[in-house]
Amino acid sequence: MVKWIKEVVPVGQAGHESALSAYQQALRERLLAAPVVPAPEPWRPVFEYQYGVPVGGLLGIGFATHPDSGHDLVMVDSTDGHGLFDAVTGEKIARDRDPAPDPEEDAPDASPDLSCPGLGPIAGSRVRIAGLYGGALSAFTNDGWILEVGAPAWPDHRVLLSRDGGSLHSGPHGERWWHIFHAGYSEFRAAGFSPSGQTIAVATSSDLSLWTRKPA
Repeated sequence: MVKWIKEVVPVGQAGHESALSAYQQALRERLLAAPVVPAPEPWRPVFEYQYGVPVGGLLGIGFATHPDSGHDLVMVDSTDGHGLFDAVTGEKIARDRDPAPDPEEDAPDASPDLSCPGLGPIAGSRVRIAGLYGGALSAFTNDGWILEVGAPAWPDHRVLLSRDGGSLHSGPHGERWWHIFHAGYSEFRAAGFSPSGQTIAVATSSDLSLWTRKPA
């Protein structure tokens, strides 16, 4: 993960932001200057809209697998309930508009493993959620893809995809690392790969964006 952390100052004391080194400042400027570009092949966006599909009040997301097609599924937890998307077709295949009929069981923040009950084809199972209440998605795939999240101009977040040793620290932008998403209009929630490594998901408080390596 790419991080720039402010110095913590005790309450009641005047403080100052810790100064970045010349190297850190150069990295910050490099990231700020990098435009958003399409993810490289074999990745393709699942949704036509630039920022994915709107999901009002999105709190977090998690992954599951369709028991019949084998497609990656993305579970969305929001203030308006739960939804389940096919990560290859983009189809919303299940919806529960009750935010938390049983807060002791259905809300991720009430579960020790931050999980919520599955819907539709994965009913009867539970899905671990990453987002506002904590948790995390995988930042790596077995074949070398890496996802990083940086916030050089807080609170905006930038999502970077790289492979073959490329990163913000080395290699040209658009060849070995790609700035694929800029969360500058709503709050960042989570980003990561599915367990299969075939899906990238980025969630903000208002939208879900997906990329897949599977054919349309």
